[in-house]
Amino acid sequence: MEKINEKSSYCLNCKAKPCSTKGCPLGNQIPQFIEQIKQGDYVEAYKILSETTVLQGVCGRICPHQKQCQGSCVRGIKGEPVSIGDLEALCFDAMVEEEDSLLKCYAEEMKLNKTNKKVAIIGGGPAGLTASAFLAKRGIEVTIYEKYDYLGGLLVHGIPEFRLPKEIVQRTIDKILRLGIKVNYHQQLGKNLFLKDLEEQYDAIFLSIGANQSSKMGVEGEELLGVFGGNELLEYKLHPDYKGKTVAVIGGGNVAMDCARTIKRLGAKEVMVIYRRAREQMPAEDKEVEEAMQEGIRFLFQNNIVKIIGKNQVEKVELIKTKLVQKEDDNRLVPINIEGSNYEIEIDNIIMALGSRVEPYVRELGLETNKWGNIEINEKYQTSDPKIYAGGDLAGVKSTVAWAAHSGREAAKSIIENI
Repeated sequence: MEKINEKSSYCLNCKAKPCSTKGCPLGNQIPQFIEQIKQGDYVEAYKILSETTVLQGVCGRICPHQKQCQGSCVRGIKGEPVSIGDLEALCFDAMVEEEDSLLKCYAEEMKLNKTNKKVAIIGGGPAGLTASAFLAKRGIEVTIYEKYDYLGGLLVHGIPEFRLPKEIVQRTIDKILRLGIKVNYHQQLGKNLFLKDLEEQYDAIFLSIGANQSSKMGVEGEELLGVFGGNELLEYKLHPDYKGKTVAVIGGGNVAMDCARTIKRLGAKEVMVIYRRAREQMPAEDKEVEEAMQEGIRFLFQNNIVKIIGKNQVEKVELIKTKLVQKEDDNRLVPINIEGSNYEIEIDNIIMALGSRVEPYVRELGLETNKWGNIEINEKYQTSDPKIYAGGDLAGVKSTVAWAAHSGREAAKSIIENI
């Protein structure tokens, strides 16, 4: 308790509140909820958070806090920022005994707002769950259609247990479903679920099926056995036997870190992360990189893949060193290959963790898409069919859980205004 008091008292409750206004994608009222923790009122702190988010226990643990809320904290200018993530997670954990009373409040709110409107949510990941909750609290009948036999999306199959305990995800989902939300499992667009049928049954549809197909580099040898997509490995858990093997993970984001750390735990002899820029440019959170290093994962910064070598199976990878050159037009540092710096290393498996793209069938839904295959939306999150909305990775929203949740919440507000 003494440590909690110390963490909450460290917040200055400053007037500008950049942690909320600038740093948090959801605009959580951060100093306000921390002030309630200072006073020991976790119920009120949780209520304040619940005005803007339903993923308190999740975001408190896995958001890139140093790049978001804590990175904007005034305290961080001359010292350590406030431990906002820890306090948010703590607030969620403290509400185990109090959630019934809060759900009763929501039930009264829903009763007052009761409508005869119905909305279908396609996909039960962060965006879909958030949209469902904010719609349900406004008295709208919500049904989630999910292709798996569980909800959570990447919260379950994309983030390893050591980073986000499944118990926390399940508690979050249970809390949301208790708002009266229905779920139909084993429902997949284009197979046994069709937009045309749903449009006849619902006043609006929100698409939040994510984008979990691994991007490719397009280099020679990428088709060899032993080359895997990072997203698919995490989602389907179809890992090869890594014992005694040397594995290279290509990429610098959190998916790359999750893959590398998971593979190390599965018995690989050596795991290396290959990234063409410097550590400072890595999109992964510093904490994840530091923990990966502590676990014995090797990093090859400013190295780029030229080609993957092997007959049928991966045997080697040819790398080339890079230098960072500043662009004149926008001051970004871009990696340029250093001519003649090529070298080869022996490797058993290569994991491509370079980002994700949408499944090809999305282009067949009859909605406008951009050149990357993402569904086009307007400022109200509406697609080219005004009755259908979209958010999260599917619509090209920034790839963090908080941004996906933000899109779900804002789409819900737009749906409420338009149906």
